[in-house]
Amino acid sequence: MDEEYDCIVLGTGLTECILSGMLSVSGKKVLHMDRNKYYGGESASLTPLEDLFTKFSVPAPDDSYGRGRDWNVDLIPKFLMANGQLVKLLVHTGVTRYLEFKSIEGSYVMGKSGKISKVPADEKEALTSDLMGLLEKKRFKNFLVFVQDFNEEDPKTWKEVDPKTTTTDEVYKIFGLEENTCDFVGHALALYRDDEYRSKPCGEAMKRIKLYSDSLARYGKSPYLYPLYGLGELPQGFARLSAIYGGTYMLDKPVEEIVMEGGKVVGVK
Repeated sequence: MDEEYDCIVLGTGLTECILSGMLSVSGKKVLHMDRNKYYGGESASLTPLEDLFTKFSVPAPDDSYGRGRDWNVDLIPKFLMANGQLVKLLVHTGVTRYLEFKSIEGSYVMGKSGKISKVPADEKEALTSDLMGLLEKKRFKNFLVFVQDFNEEDPKTWKEVDPKTTTTDEVYKIFGLEENTCDFVGHALALYRDDEYRSKPCGEAMKRIKLYSDSLARYGKSPYLYPLYGLGELPQGFARLSAIYGGTYMLDKPVEEIVMEGGKVVGVK
């Protein structure tokens, strides 16, 4: 194969597929190659199950796993925030035409006591939730209203909070939130993995909580979306977009050499 292209993209991870899709839409002639026989790179969804076992060099699955084709395993499992940048990009580019999504029915949080509780998805669930008492629910509601109205670009919405200097811990204290509520907000809504954020300026935490709240209101009773056939569908969706606009794809094709001329890349072999 000896042709000229405007752009050659190596690897079919999500970033690479978004790039090739955008380049193809803008009229560039794109060649997209991957040494693997599947799309997605490290963010692929592997099926059948035998491919997953082969990738990690372990013996083939036995009959107790059922049919290999019934499995679709994400190498990097994640959910999408319904109002996040990636979903907005999928809608803007029209890639949603090639994908099916499922709204995650519920999410749960385990407190320090070991008790598992459902994260409330609407006002009715919030009133009956055992995550906090009645008075605390009122304080929590006031906090959420503040976050929803908060705009980092508009100081009128800050009240006594400065997103660049006020720590998240100080914001919690302003609203009188209990420690259990702070834990819930930080880990179930803002999705922080540790408590370091509490001693940092609150601007980023406000954005995260607001994203959760906006996502909750977008598509039903959950802030999370998931591609029906696994996260590997996302790079494939952008690959289809590229192919529709003339992009050429070659899987299972290792690159032997990157050709350089005058310090610039001019091709691959």
